[in-house]
Amino acid sequence: MNRSRLLAVTAASIAGLLAAASTQPKAFTPQQRRWWAFQKVVKPAAPAVKDTAWVRNEIDTFILAKLEEKGLQPSTPADRVTLIRRATLDLTGLLPTPEEVQAFISDPAPDAFDKVVDRLLASPRYGERWARHWLDLARYSDSEGFKSDETRPNIWRYRDYVIESFNQDKPYDRFVKEQIAGDELYQEDPAALVATGFNRHFPDESNARNLMQRRQELLNDITDTVSAAFLGMTYACARCHDHKFDPILHKDYYRLQAFFANTRIEDGAVLAPAEARRDHQEKYAVWDAKTGDIRSEMEKLAAPQLAKLSKENFDKFPPEIQDAVTTEPSQRTPIQWQMYYKAKPQLEHSPDEAGKKLRGEEGRRWRDLHAELAKYDEIKPPELPVAQAMIDNGKESPKTHVLAVGVYDARMDEVQPGFLSILDPGDAKIATAANGSGRRSALAHWLADPSNPLTARVMVNRIWHYHFGRGIVATPSDFGVMGERPANRELLDYLSATFVEGGWSMKKMHRLILLSNAYQQSSKPNPEAEKADPDNKLVWRYNRHRLEGEAIRDAMLQTGGVLNTKMGGPGVFPPLPPGVVTRGGWKRDEDAAEARRRSVYVFVRRNTRYPMFETFDMPDTHESCARRNITLTAPQALELMNNELVLDWSRSFAGRVLNDGGLSPEAQVDRAYRLALSRTPKEEERTAALRFLDRHAPILAERMANNQPAPLPGNLPAGIDPVRAAALVDLCHMLLNSNEFVYVN
Repeated sequence: MNRSRLLAVTAASIAGLLAAASTQPKAFTPQQRRWWAFQKVVKPAAPAVKDTAWVRNEIDTFILAKLEEKGLQPSTPADRVTLIRRATLDLTGLLPTPEEVQAFISDPAPDAFDKVVDRLLASPRYGERWARHWLDLARYSDSEGFKSDETRPNIWRYRDYVIESFNQDKPYDRFVKEQIAGDELYQEDPAALVATGFNRHFPDESNARNLMQRRQELLNDITDTVSAAFLGMTYACARCHDHKFDPILHKDYYRLQAFFANTRIEDGAVLAPAEARRDHQEKYAVWDAKTGDIRSEMEKLAAPQLAKLSKENFDKFPPEIQDAVTTEPSQRTPIQWQMYYKAKPQLEHSPDEAGKKLRGEEGRRWRDLHAELAKYDEIKPPELPVAQAMIDNGKESPKTHVLAVGVYDARMDEVQPGFLSILDPGDAKIATAANGSGRRSALAHWLADPSNPLTARVMVNRIWHYHFGRGIVATPSDFGVMGERPANRELLDYLSATFVEGGWSMKKMHRLILLSNAYQQSSKPNPEAEKADPDNKLVWRYNRHRLEGEAIRDAMLQTGGVLNTKMGGPGVFPPLPPGVVTRGGWKRDEDAAEARRRSVYVFVRRNTRYPMFETFDMPDTHESCARRNITLTAPQALELMNNELVLDWSRSFAGRVLNDGGLSPEAQVDRAYRLALSRTPKEEERTAALRFLDRHAPILAERMANNQPAPLPGNLPAGIDPVRAAALVDLCHMLLNSNEFVYVN
């Protein structure tokens, strides 16, 4: 018996056993029903505390109450330089300028830090910073993955949608609804159509032949990601059987999946308004009339090759897919329509692709016609902007079945769309949408319902996680039994209720957190507190943590004065280290200014993460990432020490210092420290830096005399000693390599 047959027989046997078992209704235990994450969010009253002088807002009362229970004290306040640097990195992913630091230090007003926070939240840099966190959850990538890893040419619009949504402070409940069912709920808003790209970020094998299996794998990916990102639940563990630890039934997995049973890829979703479409049609009609004869002849020449290319792929499909393609449209079932649209890209080829295969006289004639057609390019209207989205395939959905051990063709009981049985055991109430089944709209409304016990808690906990380096629940996408318990349940519920009361505003939540004394603590150690609470779950100090690779790169570009702050558009391609090969390609002739844009705009090649980011723990974009690994490895130090780009940015950094004419060596050192570390050096640091410059200059002079390379800054100002300038480059390089530069203190 061959392997595939054996698997089918095994799955069928298991299906029979599970079907028999599924006739017994599942009874949840009282303990499962009492699980904290499933309880309604009720806003608790602020607890009484002894040290009321420390309390600045309600967050502090909840933090201090827990500390006082353990006999602990909060840490001392962070100094002003540390505080503004911390907040600026947290909210924008960039460093405060020396001028911003000085203005804050010099402001005696009691609301000085309030004004800093408000300024940062109003900055367009805020959306770029916090979009990066969400893109980790959305498993965002600019490419397909798998063997070919082809580019998704318009998926970047989703990244820009997230940035713009955060900058607008779009209510989180609206943000959720748009990503699940924006095409159904907000038909007049192009951004809502772009938002459905959230569920387009699955890795996809573009030339898969077993499309039924591939469809199931994509649905699994969507189900797993939606449940983890929005609900903080590990639904994926119930794909093959009832969840071993959490009250998530085997059928609950497929009840959630049923909301998406009718979705399909739409990579040509036009975003232009009606007026722009009419204008395009009018211009296209003119071009069409003038080029009709040329294109008609080209189509005739290409027709045999097109038919051949289509047949080659058609013959490789299994019989059920071939049937779906050849069945009359009026007779196709919902699942056949799914398979038809999935097969369509492999069966349709462009005339240009066919024309390149023509030889002899036909080939020459094709090239002549192609040249003639190009003469009309001036009157051909540009393509309308399109998004890569997910839409419904019509109003009628394919059936969804529970699958035995997750095998795509081992079908068991049919299920309807539904929510967690422990919260709502009935089928979801579906109202057909004007342009779809309405299933996703029902799910979107349930996810964004204030009475949903999970959605607000999960998002508030994520915000806390990114500010403190650890969530109140330390497992941000697992609120189940195997996840961490909330370290401060009352605080989590208070923040969740406040989040909803505040119109689901993320910026209000940021402001509340940053203006608390809990956030403004120093990161100084306390042996007594470390013994009682080594993981700092109770927040007795601020957690010092390393920046992500993207933020490190951005801060270096900024310090060098070469950061391009242009926003939006297709991904950019910074230079790759020698020897790095990418399947799917990497643009090698990128404009230098474009290559120095913020890291959130760097092209994400799924199978080849940008090396600097990968070294600093950029997640694998094949799946949702709730919290990045934070490793300390030798390659990280080597990356910052030996990377030619880092050295280039150090040259620019030194040039920036030298361009401030008339500075003494001491003032140059001070200027470098203020640009990189936001502070002036201590006296011993200044002395050590000047000693380094004095000792290092003769070494560089000898190297330069022997025609060996030295790190001279670009645009060296006239009258500056090149040897001394090269030594300053190395000092600047050292500052960019320092722990203080790459850590949030």
